[in-house]
Amino acid sequence: MPSVRRIASRAGVSVATVSRALNNHPNVDPNTRRKVIEAAESFGYSKVMSARASQTNVIALAYTGELVRADYGGFDAAMQAGILRGLNEHRFDLRMVALQRDAVPGEGYARVLERKTIGGTILRVFEDSRLVAAEIADAGLPCVVIADRFPDHPNVNFVCCESRADSRRAIQHLIDLGHKRIALGVHSVRDTDHVDRRNGYEDALKDNGIALDPALENEIVASTEGGAGLITRLMSMPTPPTAVFFTDPLATVGALRRCLELGVRVPQDLSIVGFDDSDVRKHTFPACTSVVQDAEMLGFEAARWLTRRLINPGDENLKSMRLVRTTRLEINQTTGRPSSDPVRVLPDGTRVKLQQTHS
Repeated sequence: MPSVRRIASRAGVSVATVSRALNNHPNVDPNTRRKVIEAAESFGYSKVMSARASQTNVIALAYTGELVRADYGGFDAAMQAGILRGLNEHRFDLRMVALQRDAVPGEGYARVLERKTIGGTILRVFEDSRLVAAEIADAGLPCVVIADRFPDHPNVNFVCCESRADSRRAIQHLIDLGHKRIALGVHSVRDTDHVDRRNGYEDALKDNGIALDPALENEIVASTEGGAGLITRLMSMPTPPTAVFFTDPLATVGALRRCLELGVRVPQDLSIVGFDDSDVRKHTFPACTSVVQDAEMLGFEAARWLTRRLINPGDENLKSMRLVRTTRLEINQTTGRPSSDPVRVLPDGTRVKLQQTHS
Protein backbone atom coordinates (compact mmCIF):
# COMPACT_ATOMS: atom_id res chain seq x y z
CA MET A 1 0.00 0.00 0.00
CA PRO A 2 1.43 3.41 -0.95
CA SER A 3 2.16 6.02 1.66
CA VAL A 4 -0.11 9.01 2.03
CA ARG A 5 2.91 11.21 1.22
CA ARG A 6 3.33 9.58 -2.21
CA ILE A 7 -0.36 10.11 -2.98
CA ALA A 8 -0.11 13.72 -1.81
CA SER A 9 2.94 14.31 -3.95
CA ARG A 10 1.30 12.91 -7.07
CA ALA A 11 -1.94 14.83 -6.50
CA GLY A 12 -0.12 18.06 -5.62
CA VAL A 13 -1.90 18.50 -2.28
CA SER A 14 -1.03 18.25 1.39
CA VAL A 15 -0.95 15.04 3.41
CA ALA A 16 -3.85 16.35 5.49
CA THR A 17 -5.94 16.90 2.37
CA VAL A 18 -5.27 13.33 1.22
CA SER A 19 -6.41 12.02 4.59
CA ARG A 20 -9.61 14.06 4.50
CA ALA A 21 -10.38 13.09 0.89
CA LEU A 22 -9.89 9.37 1.47
CA ASN A 23 -11.93 9.43 4.67
CA ASN A 24 -14.95 11.08 3.03
CA HIS A 25 -14.72 14.42 4.83
CA PRO A 26 -17.41 16.76 3.44
CA ASN A 27 -15.19 19.87 3.46
CA VAL A 28 -13.02 18.78 0.53
CA ASP A 29 -13.42 20.45 -2.84
CA PRO A 30 -14.83 17.92 -5.36
CA ASN A 31 -12.06 18.63 -7.89
CA THR A 32 -9.40 18.13 -5.21
CA ARG A 33 -11.08 14.93 -4.06
CA ARG A 34 -11.07 13.63 -7.63
CA LYS A 35 -7.34 14.35 -8.03
CA VAL A 36 -6.59 12.53 -4.78
CA ILE A 37 -8.68 9.52 -5.81
CA GLU A 38 -7.03 9.35 -9.22
CA ALA A 39 -3.58 9.51 -7.62
CA ALA A 40 -4.54 6.80 -5.14
CA GLU A 41 -5.96 4.63 -7.92
CA SER A 42 -2.67 4.76 -9.73
CA PHE A 43 -1.13 3.09 -6.66
CA GLY A 44 -4.00 0.60 -6.22
CA TYR A 45 -4.96 2.11 -2.88
CA SER A 46 -7.51 -0.10 -1.07
CA LYS A 47 -9.82 2.71 0.03
CA VAL A 48 -10.37 4.05 -3.45
CA MET A 49 -13.72 2.43 -4.05
CA SER A 50 -15.33 3.74 -0.89
CA ALA A 51 -13.79 7.17 -1.39
CA ARG A 52 -15.00 7.36 -4.97
CA ALA A 53 -18.46 6.24 -3.90
CA SER A 54 -18.63 8.98 -1.31
CA GLN A 55 -17.12 11.85 -3.23
CA THR A 56 -20.47 13.59 -3.79
CA ASN A 57 -21.71 12.98 -0.21
CA VAL A 58 -24.79 11.19 -1.49
CA ILE A 59 -26.87 8.88 0.70
CA ALA A 60 -29.17 6.38 -1.01
CA LEU A 61 -32.62 5.53 0.22
CA ALA A 62 -32.75 2.11 -1.41
CA TYR A 63 -35.82 -0.04 -1.86
CA THR A 64 -35.68 -3.71 -2.70
CA GLY A 65 -39.05 -3.51 -4.43
CA GLU A 66 -41.08 -0.66 -5.86
CA LEU A 67 -40.04 2.85 -4.80
CA VAL A 68 -43.63 3.90 -4.12
CA ARG A 69 -46.51 1.63 -3.20
CA ALA A 70 -49.92 2.52 -1.86
CA ASP A 71 -49.51 0.16 1.09
CA TYR A 72 -46.45 2.05 2.35
CA GLY A 73 -48.93 4.63 3.63
CA GLY A 74 -47.76 7.48 5.83
CA PHE A 75 -44.77 5.59 7.18
CA ASP A 76 -42.48 6.34 4.28
CA ALA A 77 -43.49 10.00 4.04
CA ALA A 78 -42.72 10.51 7.73
CA MET A 79 -39.54 8.42 7.50
CA GLN A 80 -38.27 10.44 4.53
CA ALA A 81 -38.91 13.70 6.38
CA GLY A 82 -36.80 12.39 9.24
CA ILE A 83 -34.03 11.25 6.88
CA LEU A 84 -33.80 14.69 5.27
CA ARG A 85 -33.61 16.31 8.70
CA GLY A 86 -30.83 13.90 9.72
CA LEU A 87 -28.83 14.56 6.54
CA ASN A 88 -28.90 18.31 7.09
CA GLU A 89 -26.42 18.15 9.96
CA HIS A 90 -23.53 17.50 7.58
CA ARG A 91 -25.16 18.68 4.33
CA PHE A 92 -25.50 15.28 2.67
CA ASP A 93 -27.85 14.75 -0.28
CA LEU A 94 -30.46 12.01 -0.74
CA ARG A 95 -31.01 9.80 -3.78
CA MET A 96 -33.70 7.15 -4.17
CA VAL A 97 -32.54 3.85 -5.65
CA ALA A 98 -34.52 0.82 -6.85
CA LEU A 99 -32.05 -2.01 -6.36
CA GLN A 100 -33.88 -4.80 -8.15
CA ARG A 101 -34.71 -2.58 -11.12
CA ASP A 102 -31.18 -1.29 -11.56
CA ALA A 103 -29.20 -4.52 -11.09
CA VAL A 104 -27.91 -6.14 -14.28
CA PRO A 105 -27.89 -9.95 -14.62
CA GLY A 106 -25.24 -11.49 -12.42
CA GLU A 107 -24.55 -8.26 -10.55
CA GLY A 108 -24.77 -8.12 -6.77
CA TYR A 109 -26.72 -5.37 -5.05
CA ALA A 110 -23.59 -4.06 -3.32
CA ARG A 111 -22.05 -3.51 -6.74
CA VAL A 112 -25.14 -1.55 -7.86
CA LEU A 113 -24.53 0.92 -5.04
CA GLU A 114 -20.81 1.15 -5.79
CA ARG A 115 -21.52 1.76 -9.47
CA LYS A 116 -23.90 4.59 -8.59
CA THR A 117 -21.19 6.23 -6.42
CA ILE A 118 -23.30 6.05 -3.27
CA GLY A 119 -21.56 6.95 -0.02
CA GLY A 120 -23.93 5.17 2.35
CA THR A 121 -27.31 3.48 2.15
CA ILE A 122 -30.53 3.59 4.15
CA LEU A 123 -32.35 0.42 3.19
CA ARG A 124 -36.03 -0.53 3.19
CA VAL A 125 -36.39 -4.28 2.95
CA PHE A 126 -39.35 -6.63 3.09
CA GLU A 127 -39.78 -10.29 3.92
CA ASP A 128 -38.66 -11.54 0.51
CA SER A 129 -35.55 -9.37 0.40
CA ARG A 130 -33.89 -9.61 3.79
CA LEU A 131 -30.91 -11.34 2.18
CA VAL A 132 -30.23 -8.12 0.27
CA ALA A 133 -29.44 -6.31 3.51
CA ALA A 134 -27.09 -9.09 4.58
CA GLU A 135 -25.31 -9.03 1.21
CA ILE A 136 -24.73 -5.27 1.34
CA ALA A 137 -23.58 -5.39 4.96
CA ASP A 138 -21.22 -8.30 4.32
CA ALA A 139 -19.67 -6.36 1.43
CA GLY A 140 -18.59 -3.74 3.97
CA LEU A 141 -20.69 -0.89 2.55
CA PRO A 142 -22.02 1.61 5.11
CA CYS A 143 -25.68 0.72 5.43
CA VAL A 144 -28.55 0.85 7.93
CA VAL A 145 -31.96 -0.83 7.64
CA ILE A 146 -35.14 0.94 8.76
CA ALA A 147 -38.11 -0.87 10.32
CA ASP A 148 -36.74 -4.39 10.55
CA ARG A 149 -34.49 -6.28 12.97
CA PHE A 150 -31.66 -8.69 12.18
CA PRO A 151 -30.80 -10.36 15.51
CA ASP A 152 -29.04 -13.27 13.81
CA HIS A 153 -26.86 -11.18 11.50
CA PRO A 154 -24.39 -9.03 13.47
CA ASN A 155 -23.14 -7.12 10.41
CA VAL A 156 -26.53 -5.59 9.60
CA ASN A 157 -27.17 -2.20 11.19
CA PHE A 158 -30.79 -1.30 11.85
CA VAL A 159 -33.17 1.09 13.59
CA CYS A 160 -36.72 -0.03 14.27
CA CYS A 161 -39.57 -0.10 16.78
CA GLU A 162 -40.51 -3.00 19.04
CA SER A 163 -44.30 -2.94 18.92
CA ARG A 164 -45.18 -6.26 20.54
CA ALA A 165 -45.60 -4.91 24.06
CA ASP A 166 -47.92 -2.05 23.09
CA SER A 167 -49.89 -4.25 20.68
CA ARG A 168 -50.48 -6.51 23.67
CA ARG A 169 -51.53 -3.47 25.74
CA ALA A 170 -53.98 -2.47 23.02
CA ILE A 171 -55.68 -5.86 23.14
CA GLN A 172 -55.60 -5.83 26.94
CA HIS A 173 -57.34 -2.45 26.82
CA LEU A 174 -60.13 -4.03 24.77
CA ILE A 175 -60.36 -7.03 27.10
CA ASP A 176 -60.54 -4.73 30.12
CA LEU A 177 -63.50 -3.00 28.44
CA GLY A 178 -65.25 -6.38 28.23
CA HIS A 179 -64.39 -7.55 24.70
CA LYS A 180 -63.64 -11.22 24.13
CA ARG A 181 -64.33 -11.64 20.44
CA ILE A 182 -61.51 -9.52 19.01
CA ALA A 183 -60.43 -9.70 15.37
CA LEU A 184 -57.06 -8.90 13.81
CA GLY A 185 -56.27 -7.30 10.46
CA VAL A 186 -52.51 -7.69 9.94
CA HIS A 187 -50.37 -6.64 6.99
CA SER A 188 -49.47 -9.69 4.90
CA VAL A 189 -45.77 -8.65 4.85
CA ARG A 190 -44.01 -10.78 7.46
CA ASP A 191 -41.20 -8.50 8.60
CA THR A 192 -40.30 -8.42 12.29
CA ASP A 193 -42.40 -5.29 12.78
CA HIS A 194 -45.69 -6.90 11.73
CA VAL A 195 -44.81 -10.20 13.38
CA ASP A 196 -44.44 -8.20 16.61
CA ARG A 197 -47.96 -6.85 16.23
CA ARG A 198 -49.52 -10.25 15.57
CA ASN A 199 -47.61 -11.74 18.50
CA GLY A 200 -48.79 -8.96 20.80
CA TYR A 201 -52.39 -9.68 19.81
CA GLU A 202 -51.98 -13.40 20.45
CA ASP A 203 -50.09 -12.83 23.70
CA ALA A 204 -52.94 -10.84 25.20
CA LEU A 205 -55.59 -13.36 24.23
CA LYS A 206 -53.59 -16.29 25.61
CA ASP A 207 -52.78 -14.41 28.83
CA ASN A 208 -56.51 -13.90 29.40
CA GLY A 209 -57.56 -17.44 28.56
CA ILE A 210 -59.24 -16.47 25.27
CA ALA A 211 -58.86 -19.10 22.57
CA LEU A 212 -57.33 -18.03 19.27
CA ASP A 213 -59.88 -18.16 16.46
CA PRO A 214 -58.37 -18.52 12.96
CA ALA A 215 -61.51 -16.96 11.49
CA LEU A 216 -60.72 -13.74 13.34
CA GLU A 217 -57.01 -13.53 12.37
CA ASN A 218 -56.83 -12.04 8.89
CA GLU A 219 -53.90 -11.14 6.67
CA ILE A 220 -54.83 -8.18 4.50
CA VAL A 221 -53.28 -5.76 2.05
CA ALA A 222 -52.30 -2.66 3.99
CA SER A 223 -54.58 -0.27 2.13
CA THR A 224 -57.91 1.47 2.63
CA GLU A 225 -59.51 -1.21 0.46
CA GLY A 226 -57.97 -3.94 2.60
CA GLY A 227 -59.42 -2.45 5.77
CA ALA A 228 -62.82 -1.80 4.22
CA GLY A 229 -63.04 -5.32 2.83
CA LEU A 230 -62.22 -6.88 6.17
CA ILE A 231 -64.95 -4.88 7.93
CA THR A 232 -67.48 -6.07 5.35
CA ARG A 233 -66.49 -9.70 5.94
CA LEU A 234 -66.28 -9.51 9.71
CA MET A 235 -69.57 -7.71 10.28
CA SER A 236 -71.48 -10.16 8.08
CA MET A 237 -70.24 -13.19 10.06
CA PRO A 238 -72.95 -15.09 11.95
CA THR A 239 -71.29 -13.87 15.15
CA PRO A 240 -69.28 -10.75 14.34
CA PRO A 241 -66.41 -9.58 16.55
CA THR A 242 -67.04 -6.70 18.90
CA ALA A 243 -63.57 -5.21 18.33
CA VAL A 244 -60.84 -5.20 15.67
CA PHE A 245 -57.11 -4.43 15.84
CA PHE A 246 -55.57 -3.17 12.58
CA THR A 247 -51.77 -3.13 12.27
CA ASP A 248 -51.66 -0.50 9.52
CA PRO A 249 -52.95 3.11 9.41
CA LEU A 250 -54.36 2.97 5.87
CA ALA A 251 -56.31 -0.18 6.68
CA THR A 252 -57.64 1.57 9.78
CA VAL A 253 -58.85 4.54 7.72
CA GLY A 254 -60.55 2.22 5.25
CA ALA A 255 -62.22 0.33 8.09
CA LEU A 256 -63.62 3.49 9.63
CA ARG A 257 -64.91 4.64 6.24
CA ARG A 258 -66.62 1.31 5.62
CA CYS A 259 -68.21 1.41 9.07
CA LEU A 260 -69.71 4.78 8.18
CA GLU A 261 -71.01 3.44 4.85
CA LEU A 262 -72.60 0.37 6.49
CA GLY A 263 -74.02 2.26 9.45
CA VAL A 264 -71.76 0.43 11.91
CA ARG A 265 -71.41 2.74 14.89
CA VAL A 266 -67.90 3.14 16.30
CA PRO A 267 -67.42 2.38 19.15
CA GLN A 268 -71.05 1.53 20.03
CA ASP A 269 -71.32 -1.44 17.63
CA LEU A 270 -67.62 -2.07 17.03
CA SER A 271 -64.45 -0.90 18.75
CA ILE A 272 -61.41 -0.28 16.54
CA VAL A 273 -57.74 0.01 17.46
CA GLY A 274 -55.31 1.08 14.76
CA PHE A 275 -51.59 1.43 14.25
CA ASP A 276 -50.25 4.86 13.33
CA ASP A 277 -46.88 5.84 11.82
CA SER A 278 -47.59 9.58 11.62
CA ASP A 279 -50.67 11.62 12.59
CA VAL A 280 -53.46 9.75 10.81
CA ARG A 281 -55.29 9.00 14.08
CA LYS A 282 -55.73 12.73 14.71
CA HIS A 283 -57.63 13.20 11.46
CA THR A 284 -60.12 10.33 11.62
CA PHE A 285 -63.61 10.63 13.02
CA PRO A 286 -63.85 9.48 15.70
CA ALA A 287 -60.19 9.98 16.66
CA CYS A 288 -58.71 6.50 16.56
CA THR A 289 -57.24 4.63 19.52
CA SER A 290 -53.84 3.60 18.18
CA VAL A 291 -50.47 2.03 18.82
CA VAL A 292 -48.11 4.80 17.72
CA GLN A 293 -44.57 4.61 16.36
CA ASP A 294 -42.49 7.64 15.41
CA ALA A 295 -41.48 6.92 11.80
CA GLU A 296 -39.90 10.35 11.41
CA MET A 297 -37.58 9.69 14.35
CA LEU A 298 -36.54 6.34 12.86
CA GLY A 299 -35.52 8.12 9.65
CA PHE A 300 -33.69 10.84 11.55
CA GLU A 301 -31.74 8.39 13.72
CA ALA A 302 -30.72 6.31 10.70
CA ALA A 303 -29.53 9.30 8.66
CA ARG A 304 -27.71 10.99 11.52
CA TRP A 305 -25.79 7.83 12.43
CA LEU A 306 -24.90 7.03 8.82
CA THR A 307 -23.55 10.49 7.99
CA ARG A 308 -21.56 10.66 11.22
CA ARG A 309 -20.05 7.27 10.49
CA LEU A 310 -19.03 8.34 6.99
CA ILE A 311 -17.35 11.47 8.33
CA ASN A 312 -15.69 9.66 11.23
CA PRO A 313 -14.93 6.14 9.94
CA GLY A 314 -12.45 5.42 12.72
CA ASP A 315 -14.83 6.26 15.59
CA GLU A 316 -15.51 3.01 17.49
CA ASN A 317 -18.70 4.51 18.95
CA LEU A 318 -20.11 4.71 15.42
CA LYS A 319 -19.02 1.23 14.35
CA SER A 320 -22.52 -0.24 14.51
CA MET A 321 -26.14 0.86 14.88
CA ARG A 322 -28.69 -1.57 16.32
CA LEU A 323 -31.34 0.70 17.83
CA VAL A 324 -34.78 -0.51 18.93
CA ARG A 325 -37.26 2.21 19.87
CA THR A 326 -40.52 1.60 21.70
CA THR A 327 -44.05 2.41 20.59
CA ARG A 328 -46.87 3.75 22.79
CA LEU A 329 -50.60 3.14 23.13
CA GLU A 330 -52.77 6.24 22.72
CA ILE A 331 -56.40 5.78 23.79
CA ASN A 332 -58.87 7.95 21.90
CA GLN A 333 -62.53 7.69 20.85
CA THR A 334 -62.86 4.46 18.85
CA THR A 335 -62.87 2.05 21.78
CA GLY A 336 -65.66 1.44 24.28
CA ARG A 337 -67.58 -1.31 26.02
CA PRO A 338 -69.31 -4.00 23.93
CA SER A 339 -72.90 -3.19 23.01
CA SER A 340 -75.72 -4.67 25.04
CA ASP A 341 -77.57 -5.03 21.71
CA PRO A 342 -75.05 -6.72 19.38
CA VAL A 343 -75.76 -6.62 15.66
CA ARG A 344 -74.73 -8.33 12.47
CA VAL A 345 -74.46 -5.96 9.47
CA LEU A 346 -74.84 -7.41 5.99
CA PRO A 347 -72.86 -6.06 2.99
CA ASP A 348 -75.90 -4.04 1.87
CA GLY A 349 -76.10 -2.33 5.27
CA THR A 350 -78.99 -4.39 6.65
CA ARG A 351 -78.75 -4.64 10.44
CA VAL A 352 -79.61 -8.00 12.00
CA LYS A 353 -80.09 -7.91 15.74
CA LEU A 354 -78.36 -10.76 17.57
CA GLN A 355 -79.17 -12.40 20.84
CA GLN A 356 -76.67 -11.15 23.40
CA THR A 357 -74.09 -13.71 24.46
CA HIS A 358 -71.36 -13.70 27.08
CA SER A 359 -68.53 -14.58 24.68
